[in-house]
Amino acid sequence: MKTVYCICGLGSDERIFSKISWGNTAVHYLNWLMPLPNETLPAYAGRMSEKITEDNATLIGVSFGGMLSLEIAKIRAVPKVVLISSVKTHHEIPRWMKTLGMLKADAIMPRSQLHSLRPMKIFEPVENYFLGAESEEEKRLAHEYRRHADPVYLKWSIHQVLNWKNDWLPEKLFHIHGTNDKIFPYSLVHPTHTITAAGHFLVYQRAGQVSAILNDII
Repeated sequence: MKTVYCICGLGSDERIFSKISWGNTAVHYLNWLMPLPNETLPAYAGRMSEKITEDNATLIGVSFGGMLSLEIAKIRAVPKVVLISSVKTHHEIPRWMKTLGMLKADAIMPRSQLHSLRPMKIFEPVENYFLGAESEEEKRLAHEYRRHADPVYLKWSIHQVLNWKNDWLPEKLFHIHGTNDKIFPYSLVHPTHTITAAGHFLVYQRAGQVSAILNDII
């Protein structure tokens, strides 16, 4: 039986993969750990990699989970890495994110209650727009993620995204991306598999197409 380890996107959980049809594949989810004080992304990847017990498993990461998948692949041999709605190197990160990183904008984010990070519900439509969450079901799921995200983890994760400097690529790397992704614009990335008119939420929104691609890759 084939085996995969999945890493969800920033602030999300395995529900994002709930509509994927895996066929005859054993699926494991690498749940996010709480970052240690001043922990680097490589160190964090080392702790996450300890959960991988199968040697011949495909690593799949969504969004920030894709970036973490690459960091894990640097220290733990995996036969294949699959990125979904993510980026492969810092060259594919949009300029506005790089600018925020240089300005250390994440440093002003508080570590207190999450409501202090999102004081007004009026911002949710904007966030949903960038995520590509369109149906009421997708918006409810996005709302759940926002409501339960830990502020310490969120602050740390945003810092890692804004300051990621990766240039390394594994030998067998696959990248699934939507042409309407507003977080990581399609014009900046070079995916191996394209899903037309799909946004950042495509692993949930276009599960049928993603399933077909994954079953072919795995």
